[in-house]
Amino acid sequence: MKEKTLSAMVKTVLLIFFVLLTFSNAYGSGFGIFTQGASALGQAAAVVAHTDQPSAVFYNPALINDLPGTQIELGTTLTFPSRSFTSALDGTRSSTESDIFYPSTLFLTHAFNDRFSAGFGAFTPFGQGTRWDDNWEGRYITTNAEMETYTLNPAVSYRLTPRISIAAGLDFLWLKTTMEQKINTQAITGLPLADTGQKFSGDGNGVGYNLGIFINFTDSLSIGVSYRSEIEVDIKGDITFDRPTALLEGLLPNTAGNTEITLPQQVFAGISYRISERMMVEAGMRWEDWSSFNELKIDLNRPVLFQQTITQEKDWHDTYAFNIGARYLINENLALLGGYLYGNNAVPDHSFEPSVPDSDVHLFCAGIDVKYKQINVGLSYAYQLMEKRDKLNDVGALSGGTANGEYESDAHMLAVSLVYRF
Repeated sequence: MKEKTLSAMVKTVLLIFFVLLTFSNAYGSGFGIFTQGASALGQAAAVVAHTDQPSAVFYNPALINDLPGTQIELGTTLTFPSRSFTSALDGTRSSTESDIFYPSTLFLTHAFNDRFSAGFGAFTPFGQGTRWDDNWEGRYITTNAEMETYTLNPAVSYRLTPRISIAAGLDFLWLKTTMEQKINTQAITGLPLADTGQKFSGDGNGVGYNLGIFINFTDSLSIGVSYRSEIEVDIKGDITFDRPTALLEGLLPNTAGNTEITLPQQVFAGISYRISERMMVEAGMRWEDWSSFNELKIDLNRPVLFQQTITQEKDWHDTYAFNIGARYLINENLALLGGYLYGNNAVPDHSFEPSVPDSDVHLFCAGIDVKYKQINVGLSYAYQLMEKRDKLNDVGALSGGTANGEYESDAHMLAVSLVYRF
């Protein structure tokens, strides 16, 4: 009877998760998403060298050896982003459309014995969504840019010694993207015609791997390091046009197209210290190899405006983030969480543009963990403040407008997760 009940519970949790996953959109600063659990978010993701949550599969799978029995974690993060633009040309202010994104997560861990554990994660590691009005100043650069990724990540961890654990896993990633913009029909024809809508939609998949190590020097001091490899994704899709007249079909034909993107390798590191029986503090860093994103090039099966390819220069660079988080036990059933993260942006000034208006970011976090018997509920809130940034380059000049000016962004995030320990 107990096994049937357990099986039914697992199936129900899986069903709920995949419903959330299917209808969710991803949002992140740039492409990276690190809201992979409420408890982790409450500590500003400073959970690479300590944890008591199955979300360790994402942050550092070597930690899952410290999770007894079988545990399952299900969670989501409601994200309310806001982006605005003030034109350097005439001072006009534009904003992205209001939306709510909710990247969701599922993690499972099982300890076979004192030395060997296995885990599984389903999560969104990269993604972004930026939708501007169809008539805004930068419409010839972008009106909509969306990217969703979903990863399935099985992992195993082995305890080499009582104080050292290592781990390895595979990342099976699926990516879906949509890019939209307007084309200045009047400029290319000389006729007083309305703008043409251009849309590229495509998807692809790729495989990577991840590694982790955890060293517990003393009962109070430990370090953790994890690595996620780059993932090359070949994207196949279609480019379509909403033309004001059928006479433009020869210049702007609907056609198949393909592109590729290399998602960056990442390194997470942290050092944690137990100040007392009640309080744990961790400081850490994250490195991402965004230099892998040199350009966005779409190869077309049929020429568009007499061109066989559409190319956008990117020249992104590596980024670093530094974080600190704390967990304080009020009692055995209630813990307070807090943290702060600072990260620099990946986009250089010469290729900065409004589809990904990235900038240096500050993340302020707070939350609680509540335990009741075999259940742990995590609730966290985070405010993401992105520093103001000016666009002062020629991106968009050839297409009809640069949308130079000041860009501002922020986001409110509310995360909830449920952990059940069998």
